[in-house]
Amino acid sequence: MVTEQEVEAIGKTLVDPKQPLQARFRALFTLRGLGGPHAIAWISRGFEDSSALLKHELAYCLGQMQDSRAIPVLVGVLCDRNQEPMVRHEAGEALGAIGNPEVLDLLKQYSTDPVVEVAETCQLAVGRLEWLQQHPGEAASSGPYLSVDPAPPAAERDVGRLRETLLDEARPLFERYRAMFALRNVGGKEAALALAEGLHCGSALFRHEVGYVLGQLQHEAAVGELAATLARTTESAMVRHECAEALGAIARPACLTALRAHATDTERVVRESCEVALDMYEHECRQDFQYADGLERLRPPP
Repeated sequence: MVTEQEVEAIGKTLVDPKQPLQARFRALFTLRGLGGPHAIAWISRGFEDSSALLKHELAYCLGQMQDSRAIPVLVGVLCDRNQEPMVRHEAGEALGAIGNPEVLDLLKQYSTDPVVEVAETCQLAVGRLEWLQQHPGEAASSGPYLSVDPAPPAAERDVGRLRETLLDEARPLFERYRAMFALRNVGGKEAALALAEGLHCGSALFRHEVGYVLGQLQHEAAVGELAATLARTTESAMVRHECAEALGAIARPACLTALRAHATDTERVVRESCEVALDMYEHECRQDFQYADGLERLRPPP
């Protein structure tokens, strides 16, 4: 059983800017796993931080928790034009992930936001909520992954047809996202290579999501494209950061080389992503029991 004092100790690590970023990330994912109002309260306090990367992950975790008690803080972040676009985007995505239709009108309002990443995210979130309404009782996610995705995977399983949909910029974004998550669920080298092609098309938001999905898939066939995209300084920092995190998750020697090369990148969000990704790389290589080890760090071994 977890005590309130333990949740508080983990929360204090999360919101302490003097703590190493990787320790704060581990604390965040521990709170996500614990859930409940106290965890939500501590995560919500982090939106005052100066790190766009950390705030992006705060919003992501609140969405993954699927607790409607997080809606007010996420609405506040989405509506706050002083927050970085990648943070507002993730707040919009999190509102869609929670799945409560009470935010549908707000998401429709922000579907025309002047910040394209925010607008496209809210369009996707509207699509997810409307899909849930049209398919009551059906799971919005399926397959081997436990994440709450911005769009349910397509029913199609043919990699060639899914690739065609993924790369067709004339198709609705929601449809392309469904193909993206279906490819992830199919898995294997052919699917990884098809997804990696997506790093060269679509909006920054789309390419960012491709990077995220490749990190989930963890197939080494995508390492070359991910490393090349991370190295491309003309690419959006939002995309490059997700490629860095994907490389940390895949955890092959070539990933380590790429991450070390950008550990001092001029873009803060890329630099910090490499720092977190290097910690993830070590975690994957050591095959530790779990990444979210905030409780283990508090509790002495028996």
